[in-house]
Amino acid sequence: MKLYSTNNKDLRVSFKEAVFNSMPQDKGLYMPVEIPQLDADFIENIAQYSLPEIAYKVASALLKDEIPAEDLKALIEDAINFEAPAVQLDEDTYVLELFHGPSLAFKDFGARFMSRVMAYFLKDGEQLLDVLVATSGDTGGAVALGFLGVPNTRVTILYPKGKVSPIQELQLTTNGQNIRAIEVKGTFDDCQALVKQAFADEELNSKFRLTSANSINISRLIPQTFYYFNTYAQLKKQGFNDVIFSVPSGNFGNIGAGLLAYKLGLPVKQFIAATNINDTVPRFLESGIYETKPSTQTYSNAMDVGAPSNWIRIMDLFNQDIEALKKVVTSYRFNDEETLDGIIDIDAKFDYVACPHTAIAYLAIEKYRKENPEDKSAAVFLSTAHACKFPDIFPSDIAAKIEIPEQVKALESKSHHADKLGVDFEGFKNYLLSNIS
Repeated sequence: MKLYSTNNKDLRVSFKEAVFNSMPQDKGLYMPVEIPQLDADFIENIAQYSLPEIAYKVASALLKDEIPAEDLKALIEDAINFEAPAVQLDEDTYVLELFHGPSLAFKDFGARFMSRVMAYFLKDGEQLLDVLVATSGDTGGAVALGFLGVPNTRVTILYPKGKVSPIQELQLTTNGQNIRAIEVKGTFDDCQALVKQAFADEELNSKFRLTSANSINISRLIPQTFYYFNTYAQLKKQGFNDVIFSVPSGNFGNIGAGLLAYKLGLPVKQFIAATNINDTVPRFLESGIYETKPSTQTYSNAMDVGAPSNWIRIMDLFNQDIEALKKVVTSYRFNDEETLDGIIDIDAKFDYVACPHTAIAYLAIEKYRKENPEDKSAAVFLSTAHACKFPDIFPSDIAAKIEIPEQVKALESKSHHADKLGVDFEGFKNYLLSNIS
Protein backbone atom coordinates (compact mmCIF):
# COMPACT_ATOMS: atom_id res chain seq x y z
CA MET A 1 0.00 0.00 0.00
CA LYS A 2 1.38 3.36 -1.02
CA LEU A 3 0.07 6.68 0.25
CA TYR A 4 0.44 10.31 -0.80
CA SER A 5 -0.17 13.60 0.98
CA THR A 6 -3.29 15.61 0.20
CA ASN A 7 -0.84 18.51 -0.22
CA ASN A 8 1.55 16.57 -2.48
CA LYS A 9 0.18 13.85 -4.71
CA ASP A 10 3.69 12.99 -5.92
CA LEU A 11 4.74 11.86 -2.44
CA ARG A 12 4.90 8.09 -1.84
CA VAL A 13 5.20 6.44 1.57
CA SER A 14 4.47 2.95 2.89
CA PHE A 15 1.60 2.14 5.23
CA LYS A 16 4.10 1.57 8.07
CA GLU A 17 5.63 5.01 7.54
CA ALA A 18 2.20 6.67 7.42
CA VAL A 19 1.13 4.90 10.62
CA PHE A 20 4.16 6.04 12.59
CA ASN A 21 4.45 9.54 11.10
CA SER A 22 0.67 10.14 11.13
CA MET A 23 0.90 13.40 9.25
CA PRO A 24 3.17 14.49 6.39
CA GLN A 25 5.55 17.36 7.12
CA ASP A 26 3.63 19.45 4.56
CA LYS A 27 0.63 19.29 6.97
CA GLY A 28 -1.58 17.38 4.57
CA LEU A 29 -3.11 14.00 5.38
CA TYR A 30 -2.15 10.62 4.00
CA MET A 31 -4.43 9.00 1.42
CA PRO A 32 -4.07 5.72 -0.49
CA VAL A 33 -2.63 6.06 -3.98
CA GLU A 34 -4.98 3.30 -5.13
CA ILE A 35 -8.46 2.54 -3.82
CA PRO A 36 -9.23 -0.93 -5.15
CA GLN A 37 -12.73 -2.07 -6.04
CA LEU A 38 -13.84 -5.06 -3.99
CA ASP A 39 -15.14 -7.76 -6.29
CA ALA A 40 -18.86 -7.78 -7.05
CA ASP A 41 -19.24 -11.39 -5.94
CA PHE A 42 -18.06 -10.51 -2.43
CA ILE A 43 -20.52 -7.61 -2.20
CA GLU A 44 -23.40 -9.73 -3.54
CA ASN A 45 -22.72 -12.52 -1.04
CA ILE A 46 -21.53 -10.38 1.85
CA ALA A 47 -24.33 -11.58 4.13
CA GLN A 48 -22.60 -14.94 4.55
CA TYR A 49 -19.48 -13.39 6.11
CA SER A 50 -18.78 -12.56 9.75
CA LEU A 51 -17.49 -9.16 10.90
CA PRO A 52 -13.86 -10.39 11.26
CA GLU A 53 -14.05 -12.02 7.82
CA ILE A 54 -15.38 -8.82 6.27
CA ALA A 55 -12.73 -6.80 8.08
CA TYR A 56 -9.97 -9.04 6.75
CA LYS A 57 -11.29 -8.84 3.19
CA VAL A 58 -11.41 -5.03 3.28
CA ALA A 59 -8.09 -4.57 5.09
CA SER A 60 -6.21 -6.99 2.84
CA ALA A 61 -7.54 -5.25 -0.28
CA LEU A 62 -6.22 -1.91 0.96
CA LEU A 63 -3.01 -2.98 2.67
CA LYS A 64 -2.03 -5.59 0.09
CA ASP A 65 1.24 -7.16 1.28
CA GLU A 66 2.07 -4.71 4.10
CA ILE A 67 1.14 -7.35 6.72
CA PRO A 68 1.20 -11.10 5.90
CA ALA A 69 -2.25 -12.68 5.63
CA GLU A 70 -2.14 -14.84 8.77
CA ASP A 71 -0.72 -12.00 10.87
CA LEU A 72 -3.39 -9.62 9.61
CA LYS A 73 -6.15 -12.13 10.40
CA ALA A 74 -4.82 -12.59 13.94
CA LEU A 75 -4.50 -8.83 14.42
CA ILE A 76 -8.10 -8.23 13.31
CA GLU A 77 -9.51 -11.05 15.45
CA ASP A 78 -7.76 -9.56 18.50
CA ALA A 79 -8.75 -5.95 17.76
CA ILE A 80 -12.33 -6.43 16.55
CA ASN A 81 -13.54 -8.84 19.23
CA PHE A 82 -16.96 -7.28 19.84
CA GLU A 83 -20.15 -6.92 17.85
CA ALA A 84 -21.68 -3.99 15.96
CA PRO A 85 -25.37 -4.91 15.65
CA ALA A 86 -27.80 -3.04 13.43
CA VAL A 87 -30.88 -2.99 15.67
CA GLN A 88 -34.20 -2.76 13.85
CA LEU A 89 -36.56 -0.09 15.21
CA ASP A 90 -39.31 -0.26 12.60
CA GLU A 91 -39.86 -1.68 9.14
CA ASP A 92 -36.97 0.17 7.49
CA THR A 93 -35.18 2.06 10.28
CA TYR A 94 -32.11 0.71 12.06
CA VAL A 95 -29.74 2.00 14.70
CA LEU A 96 -26.16 0.79 14.34
CA GLU A 97 -24.78 0.23 17.84
CA LEU A 98 -21.07 0.97 17.81
CA PHE A 99 -20.59 1.14 21.57
CA HIS A 100 -20.03 -2.51 22.46
CA GLY A 101 -16.23 -2.19 22.70
CA PRO A 102 -14.28 -1.60 25.92
CA SER A 103 -14.57 2.20 25.96
CA LEU A 104 -18.26 2.16 24.94
CA ALA A 105 -17.69 4.23 21.79
CA PHE A 106 -17.27 3.65 18.06
CA LYS A 107 -13.67 4.76 18.30
CA ASP A 108 -12.72 1.39 19.76
CA PHE A 109 -12.64 0.08 16.18
CA GLY A 110 -9.94 2.51 15.13
CA ALA A 111 -7.99 2.71 18.38
CA ARG A 112 -7.71 -1.05 18.93
CA PHE A 113 -6.75 -1.74 15.31
CA MET A 114 -4.17 1.05 15.32
CA SER A 115 -2.58 0.02 18.62
CA ARG A 116 -2.14 -3.53 17.39
CA VAL A 117 -0.77 -2.41 14.03
CA MET A 118 1.78 -0.21 15.81
CA ALA A 119 2.70 -3.00 18.24
CA TYR A 120 3.13 -5.34 15.26
CA PHE A 121 5.52 -2.98 13.48
CA LEU A 122 7.45 -1.94 16.62
CA LYS A 123 10.72 -3.80 17.13
CA ASP A 124 12.48 -4.51 20.41
CA GLY A 125 15.05 -1.85 21.26
CA GLU A 126 13.50 0.85 19.07
CA GLN A 127 12.98 4.38 20.36
CA LEU A 128 9.92 4.88 22.58
CA LEU A 129 6.85 5.72 20.48
CA ASP A 130 5.06 8.84 21.76
CA VAL A 131 1.40 8.90 20.76
CA LEU A 132 -0.25 12.34 20.94
CA VAL A 133 -4.01 12.58 20.80
CA ALA A 134 -6.56 15.38 21.12
CA THR A 135 -10.04 14.39 22.22
CA SER A 136 -13.43 16.04 22.35
CA GLY A 137 -14.80 13.12 24.35
CA ASP A 138 -14.57 9.54 23.16
CA THR A 139 -11.32 9.33 21.21
CA GLY A 140 -9.16 9.64 24.31
CA GLY A 141 -10.88 6.85 26.21
CA ALA A 142 -10.70 4.48 23.25
CA VAL A 143 -7.03 5.26 22.62
CA ALA A 144 -6.17 4.93 26.30
CA LEU A 145 -7.68 1.45 26.52
CA GLY A 146 -6.34 0.47 23.12
CA PHE A 147 -2.74 1.32 24.07
CA LEU A 148 -2.83 0.57 27.81
CA GLY A 149 0.15 -1.62 28.61
CA VAL A 150 1.42 -1.79 25.00
CA PRO A 151 5.23 -2.05 25.35
CA ASN A 152 7.48 0.77 24.18
CA THR A 153 4.62 3.25 23.80
CA ARG A 154 3.53 6.32 25.75
CA VAL A 155 0.21 8.07 25.15
CA THR A 156 -0.45 11.74 25.90
CA ILE A 157 -4.13 12.75 25.75
CA LEU A 158 -5.19 16.40 25.56
CA TYR A 159 -8.79 17.22 26.43
CA PRO A 160 -10.67 20.54 26.87
CA LYS A 161 -11.40 21.53 30.46
CA GLY A 162 -15.08 21.27 31.36
CA LYS A 163 -16.09 20.08 27.91
CA VAL A 164 -16.11 16.29 28.32
CA SER A 165 -18.61 14.37 30.41
CA PRO A 166 -17.62 13.09 33.89
CA ILE A 167 -17.46 9.48 32.69
CA GLN A 168 -15.42 10.45 29.65
CA GLU A 169 -13.00 12.31 31.93
CA LEU A 170 -12.64 9.27 34.18
CA GLN A 171 -11.84 7.15 31.13
CA LEU A 172 -9.03 9.58 30.30
CA THR A 173 -7.53 10.11 33.73
CA THR A 174 -7.68 6.78 35.61
CA ASN A 175 -5.39 4.59 33.54
CA GLY A 176 -1.85 5.27 34.72
CA GLN A 177 0.93 3.07 33.35
CA ASN A 178 1.86 4.41 29.89
CA ILE A 179 -1.14 6.76 29.63
CA ARG A 180 -1.12 10.40 30.76
CA ALA A 181 -3.83 13.05 30.44
CA ILE A 182 -3.60 16.82 30.06
CA GLU A 183 -6.53 19.11 30.82
CA VAL A 184 -6.28 22.07 28.45
CA LYS A 185 -7.95 25.36 29.32
CA GLY A 186 -9.54 25.75 25.90
CA THR A 187 -11.58 23.97 23.25
CA PHE A 188 -11.06 20.74 21.32
CA ASP A 189 -9.82 22.82 18.40
CA ASP A 190 -7.12 24.24 20.72
CA CYS A 191 -6.12 20.70 21.74
CA GLN A 192 -6.00 19.61 18.11
CA ALA A 193 -3.91 22.65 17.16
CA LEU A 194 -1.35 21.83 19.87
CA VAL A 195 -0.98 18.27 18.57
CA LYS A 196 -0.60 19.44 14.97
CA GLN A 197 2.02 22.03 15.99
CA ALA A 198 3.95 19.34 17.83
CA PHE A 199 4.16 17.23 14.68
CA ALA A 200 5.50 20.20 12.73
CA ASP A 201 8.09 21.19 15.36
CA GLU A 202 11.66 20.25 14.34
CA GLU A 203 13.06 20.11 17.89
CA LEU A 204 10.31 17.82 19.17
CA ASN A 205 10.69 15.55 16.17
CA SER A 206 14.44 15.35 16.72
CA LYS A 207 13.98 14.24 20.33
CA PHE A 208 10.79 12.15 20.17
CA ARG A 209 9.30 9.54 17.90
CA LEU A 210 5.90 11.21 17.55
CA THR A 211 2.72 9.79 16.10
CA SER A 212 -0.99 10.50 16.41
CA ALA A 213 -3.95 8.41 17.42
CA ASN A 214 -6.47 10.92 16.13
CA SER A 215 -8.40 10.15 12.98
CA ILE A 216 -5.73 12.04 11.05
CA ASN A 217 -3.85 8.71 11.27
CA ILE A 218 -4.78 6.51 8.32
CA SER A 219 -4.76 3.40 10.52
CA ARG A 220 -7.71 4.86 12.45
CA LEU A 221 -9.72 5.37 9.28
CA ILE A 222 -9.29 1.95 7.67
CA PRO A 223 -10.94 -0.15 10.43
CA GLN A 224 -13.91 2.19 10.57
CA THR A 225 -14.82 1.04 7.06
CA PHE A 226 -15.38 -2.46 8.47
CA TYR A 227 -18.67 -1.70 10.20
CA TYR A 228 -20.18 -0.04 7.14
CA PHE A 229 -19.63 -3.23 5.13
CA ASN A 230 -20.82 -5.35 8.07
CA THR A 231 -24.00 -3.29 8.40
CA TYR A 232 -24.73 -3.78 4.71
CA ALA A 233 -24.28 -7.52 5.28
CA GLN A 234 -26.84 -7.44 8.09
CA LEU A 235 -29.32 -5.51 5.95
CA LYS A 236 -28.84 -7.90 3.02
CA LYS A 237 -29.97 -10.68 5.34
CA GLN A 238 -33.17 -8.67 5.89
CA GLY A 239 -33.74 -8.32 2.15
CA PHE A 240 -32.49 -4.75 1.67
CA ASN A 241 -30.19 -3.67 -1.16
CA ASP A 242 -30.47 0.12 -0.80
CA VAL A 243 -29.17 1.82 2.33
CA ILE A 244 -28.78 5.33 3.70
CA PHE A 245 -26.31 6.06 6.50
CA SER A 246 -26.77 9.00 8.86
CA VAL A 247 -23.49 9.69 10.64
CA PRO A 248 -22.94 11.97 13.66
CA SER A 249 -20.10 14.15 12.39
CA GLY A 250 -17.56 16.24 14.31
CA ASN A 251 -14.04 15.77 12.99
CA PHE A 252 -15.51 13.89 9.98
CA GLY A 253 -13.38 10.78 10.34
CA ASN A 254 -16.40 8.51 10.79
CA ILE A 255 -18.22 9.60 7.65
CA GLY A 256 -14.85 9.82 5.90
CA ALA A 257 -14.45 6.09 6.55
CA GLY A 258 -17.95 5.50 5.19
CA LEU A 259 -17.07 7.37 2.01
CA LEU A 260 -13.86 5.36 1.69
CA ALA A 261 -16.02 2.22 1.94
CA TYR A 262 -18.23 3.68 -0.79
CA LYS A 263 -15.18 4.22 -3.01
CA LEU A 264 -14.14 0.61 -2.31
CA GLY A 265 -17.45 -0.52 -3.79
CA LEU A 266 -19.98 -0.50 -0.96
CA PRO A 267 -23.34 0.32 -2.58
CA VAL A 268 -24.60 3.18 -0.39
CA LYS A 269 -27.41 5.31 -1.77
CA GLN A 270 -26.83 8.35 0.43
CA PHE A 271 -24.71 9.57 3.33
CA ILE A 272 -26.04 12.16 5.74
CA ALA A 273 -23.52 14.17 7.76
CA ALA A 274 -25.47 15.02 10.90
CA THR A 275 -23.96 17.86 12.93
CA ASN A 276 -24.78 20.10 15.85
CA ILE A 277 -24.45 23.90 15.65
CA ASN A 278 -20.75 23.49 14.86
CA ASP A 279 -21.83 23.54 11.25
CA THR A 280 -18.76 24.23 9.11
CA VAL A 281 -19.66 21.49 6.63
CA PRO A 282 -23.41 22.16 6.25
CA ARG A 283 -22.58 25.81 5.57
CA PHE A 284 -20.00 24.77 2.98
CA LEU A 285 -22.41 22.47 1.16
CA GLU A 286 -24.99 25.26 1.10
CA SER A 287 -22.73 28.12 0.06
CA GLY A 288 -19.64 26.56 -1.52
CA ILE A 289 -17.50 28.60 0.91
CA TYR A 290 -15.42 26.64 3.41
CA GLU A 291 -15.09 28.79 6.51
CA THR A 292 -14.08 27.37 9.89
CA LYS A 293 -15.07 28.99 13.16
CA PRO A 294 -14.32 28.48 16.87
CA SER A 295 -16.22 25.51 18.27
CA THR A 296 -19.21 25.96 20.54
CA GLN A 297 -20.01 23.62 23.43
CA THR A 298 -23.16 21.51 23.02
CA TYR A 299 -24.86 18.43 24.49
CA SER A 300 -23.16 16.37 21.75
CA ASN A 301 -19.66 17.24 22.88
CA ALA A 302 -17.76 14.77 20.67
CA MET A 303 -19.03 16.78 17.69
CA ASP A 304 -17.94 20.18 19.00
CA VAL A 305 -15.42 20.75 16.23
CA GLY A 306 -15.17 23.99 14.28
CA ALA A 307 -12.30 22.96 11.99
CA PRO A 308 -12.81 19.28 11.06
CA SER A 309 -9.45 17.76 10.08
CA ASN A 310 -10.80 14.97 7.91
CA TRP A 311 -12.76 17.20 5.57
CA ILE A 312 -9.70 17.55 3.34
CA ARG A 313 -9.70 13.76 2.93
CA ILE A 314 -13.33 13.76 1.89
CA MET A 315 -12.76 16.51 -0.67
CA ASP A 316 -9.74 14.57 -1.92
CA LEU A 317 -11.88 11.44 -2.39
CA PHE A 318 -14.09 13.51 -4.70
CA ASN A 319 -11.22 15.34 -6.46
CA GLN A 320 -12.35 18.68 -4.97
CA ASP A 321 -15.60 18.42 -6.95
CA ILE A 322 -18.30 19.78 -4.63
CA GLU A 323 -21.12 18.94 -7.05
CA ALA A 324 -20.04 15.27 -7.23
CA LEU A 325 -19.79 15.21 -3.45
CA LYS A 326 -23.27 16.69 -2.98
CA LYS A 327 -24.78 13.83 -5.00
CA VAL A 328 -23.61 11.43 -2.27
CA VAL A 329 -23.52 13.56 0.89
CA THR A 330 -26.30 15.61 2.47
CA SER A 331 -25.75 17.50 5.71
CA TYR A 332 -28.07 18.85 8.40
CA ARG A 333 -27.48 20.72 11.68
CA PHE A 334 -29.49 20.59 14.94
CA ASN A 335 -29.28 22.61 18.13
CA ASP A 336 -29.44 21.37 21.73
CA GLU A 337 -33.18 21.88 22.06
CA GLU A 338 -33.79 19.81 18.94
CA THR A 339 -31.31 17.19 20.17
CA LEU A 340 -33.25 16.78 23.43
CA ASP A 341 -36.50 16.54 21.46
CA GLY A 342 -34.87 13.79 19.39
CA ILE A 343 -33.89 11.84 22.51
CA ILE A 344 -37.47 12.09 23.78
CA ASP A 345 -38.95 11.14 20.39
CA ILE A 346 -36.79 8.02 20.02
CA ASP A 347 -37.74 6.92 23.52
CA ALA A 348 -41.45 7.52 22.91
CA LYS A 349 -41.57 5.78 19.53
CA PHE A 350 -39.17 2.90 20.07
CA ASP A 351 -38.52 2.68 23.83
CA TYR A 352 -34.85 3.20 22.97
CA VAL A 353 -32.39 5.42 24.86
CA ALA A 354 -30.07 7.28 22.48
CA CYS A 355 -27.07 9.42 23.35
CA PRO A 356 -27.19 13.03 22.06
CA HIS A 357 -24.94 12.24 19.07
CA THR A 358 -27.19 9.34 18.12
CA ALA A 359 -30.27 11.54 18.48
CA ILE A 360 -28.82 14.03 16.00
CA ALA A 361 -28.21 11.24 13.49
CA TYR A 362 -31.84 10.12 13.99
CA LEU A 363 -33.15 13.66 13.46
CA ALA A 364 -31.18 13.86 10.22
CA ILE A 365 -32.85 10.66 8.97
CA GLU A 366 -36.25 12.10 9.78
CA LYS A 367 -35.48 15.35 7.97
CA TYR A 368 -34.09 13.53 4.94
CA ARG A 369 -37.25 11.40 4.71
CA LYS A 370 -39.48 14.46 4.82
CA GLU A 371 -37.50 16.00 1.98
CA ASN A 372 -37.32 12.72 0.00
CA PRO A 373 -40.61 10.87 0.64
CA GLU A 374 -40.11 8.70 -2.45
CA ASP A 375 -36.90 7.14 -1.07
CA LYS A 376 -37.81 3.79 0.54
CA SER A 377 -34.24 2.71 1.32
CA ALA A 378 -33.31 1.19 4.64
CA ALA A 379 -32.11 4.01 6.88
CA VAL A 380 -29.34 3.41 9.40
CA PHE A 381 -28.36 6.02 11.95
CA LEU A 382 -25.12 5.43 13.80
CA SER A 383 -25.07 5.24 17.59
CA THR A 384 -21.54 6.27 18.39
CA ALA A 385 -21.50 6.15 22.21
CA HIS A 386 -23.30 4.50 25.12
CA ALA A 387 -25.93 6.72 26.68
CA CYS A 388 -24.41 6.30 30.17
CA LYS A 389 -21.66 8.74 29.20
CA PHE A 390 -24.09 11.67 29.23
CA PRO A 391 -26.16 11.28 32.42
CA ASP A 392 -26.91 14.97 32.94
CA ILE A 393 -28.55 15.45 29.55
CA PHE A 394 -31.51 13.08 29.82
CA PRO A 395 -34.89 13.78 31.39
CA SER A 396 -35.12 11.82 34.65
CA ASP A 397 -37.60 9.24 33.34
CA ILE A 398 -35.31 8.38 30.41
CA ALA A 399 -32.14 8.50 32.53
CA ALA A 400 -33.68 5.89 34.83
CA LYS A 401 -33.73 3.41 31.92
CA ILE A 402 -29.98 3.59 31.31
CA GLU A 403 -28.11 0.47 32.38
CA ILE A 404 -24.66 1.32 33.68
CA PRO A 405 -22.02 -1.14 32.40
CA GLU A 406 -19.73 -2.75 34.96
CA GLN A 407 -16.60 -1.15 33.51
CA VAL A 408 -18.09 2.29 34.17
CA LYS A 409 -18.93 1.43 37.77
CA ALA A 410 -15.34 0.30 38.26
CA LEU A 411 -13.99 3.67 37.09
CA GLU A 412 -15.55 5.52 40.00
CA SER A 413 -13.35 3.74 42.55
CA LYS A 414 -10.08 4.45 40.70
CA SER A 415 -7.74 7.34 41.47
CA HIS A 416 -7.44 9.87 38.67
CA HIS A 417 -4.91 12.47 37.61
CA ALA A 418 -4.50 15.06 34.87
CA ASP A 419 -1.81 17.66 34.29
CA LYS A 420 -3.09 21.13 33.47
CA LEU A 421 -1.96 23.42 30.64
CA GLY A 422 -3.12 26.49 28.73
CA VAL A 423 -3.47 26.75 24.95
CA ASP A 424 0.02 28.18 24.23
CA PHE A 425 2.25 25.83 22.27
CA GLU A 426 5.42 26.73 24.14
CA GLY A 427 3.82 25.51 27.37
CA PHE A 428 2.93 22.18 25.76
CA LYS A 429 6.36 21.88 24.15
CA ASN A 430 8.10 22.53 27.46
CA TYR A 431 5.87 19.93 29.12
CA LEU A 432 6.95 17.32 26.59
CA LEU A 433 10.62 18.26 26.82
CA SER A 434 10.57 18.10 30.60
CA ASN A 435 9.14 14.56 30.44
CA ILE A 436 11.48 13.21 27.81
CA SER A 437 12.18 9.79 29.33
